[in-house]
Amino acid sequence: MTTDLRAGSVVESRKEEVIIRAQNISKKFCRDLKRSLFYGMQDIASEITGLRGERDELRSKEFWALKDVSFELKRGEALGLVGKNGSGKSTLLRIIAGLIKPDTGTIEVNGCVAPLIALGAGFNPILTGRENIYANMSVLGLSRTEIDDRFDEVVEFAEIGDAIDAPVQSYSSGMAARLGFASAIHTEPDIILIDEVLAVGDVKFKTKCYGKLQQLRENQTSFIMVSHSSHSIATVCESALYLRAGKKVTGGDTLSVLNTYEDDLFLGKVENTLGFMQLIEKDAAESMGLDITSLFFRDQDGNVINSPISGELCYLAIECLVRKPLEQVSVNLGIRELSGESRLLVYINSWDDDFYLDMAAGKHEIRVKIPCFGLGLGLYDLRIAIRQDKLSLLDKVESFKFAAKKALSQSSVSLFYQPHSWQVISQQSQ
Repeated sequence: MTTDLRAGSVVESRKEEVIIRAQNISKKFCRDLKRSLFYGMQDIASEITGLRGERDELRSKEFWALKDVSFELKRGEALGLVGKNGSGKSTLLRIIAGLIKPDTGTIEVNGCVAPLIALGAGFNPILTGRENIYANMSVLGLSRTEIDDRFDEVVEFAEIGDAIDAPVQSYSSGMAARLGFASAIHTEPDIILIDEVLAVGDVKFKTKCYGKLQQLRENQTSFIMVSHSSHSIATVCESALYLRAGKKVTGGDTLSVLNTYEDDLFLGKVENTLGFMQLIEKDAAESMGLDITSLFFRDQDGNVINSPISGELCYLAIECLVRKPLEQVSVNLGIRELSGESRLLVYINSWDDDFYLDMAAGKHEIRVKIPCFGLGLGLYDLRIAIRQDKLSLLDKVESFKFAAKKALSQSSVSLFYQPHSWQVISQQSQ
């Protein structure tokens, strides 16, 4: 009994172990090539002579790619990095991987790192796939004996086949990517850095990669993931860090961080918080007879909620101002994932249901009853249009962002919730 308690305490202590600690790290680069080379020689000379300290000032043509960024990552946690291109995400990953040094601040990494930053980029094109596996995995810290033990698994995962003894320069980009991923992932790292590498490749390869990553996650491997897919970040990561122009804007709960990030990207003059939108009132001359004034969700008791819950009943509420009596009014809406692909996930319209609204002048609330909200945990974008006689557009909203949450009873994350029940049918023996 005592042994079990000790084992449990060891597991708990490992979960609380801080595996990456970054404190006020900054990194600067120079936009001018000649000056960059000159500054590099200066810095090398200063470091050799021991005169180089932390340089907190910028020289001519220099800029901060990262500035005073701090965060912690515990064992088994997944952190998402979000921000526009050029915000410093890849620079931060390269510092964690040890590829470059910060100019100021400290970075503490406790464990083996597998940087999935550019799959296959470190391969020597003249060497064969076999030779590159040994070279690549040696760089990642494995001995020849350990590589021998894992070699067959790497080749099987990469699905290279007979091409394993051909020069890598004869590989397609997909083959090189598969081999790069397989080599890195089979080092059994403590930390995996993922920089959009899973955005390429075929569906089969992506599925295989995510399956392997999930397996590593169950073994308390930590992740730092860079992706422009908000749905991927929200699904995989418990916490997130938002960078803008090299500076930390906010960090913490994934959905709140993504809310801030998406607001910066998409919101203009509309007063829109995640899950609620209040539109600016139109002038009568601009109106087509019906104006959408707000959008939000209600729960099964009619209470206003910020986020619908996957698998539960909810209502989409469309408040509108009708300026004159209208007949044959129809509503159509589409929901897309907030990601680079922006796939259309749901499309419904009232005329397919043979349902039309007759509306008197005044304020109204149109409720769309959703008996079982089917979308899984993540961020979504809804587009809605209201028409008369299917053709005449009365009003529309191009983008209403909301987050879907999962119920406490749902232990796993999936893209969709499928209503279901369980039963056992006993068959009588003949």
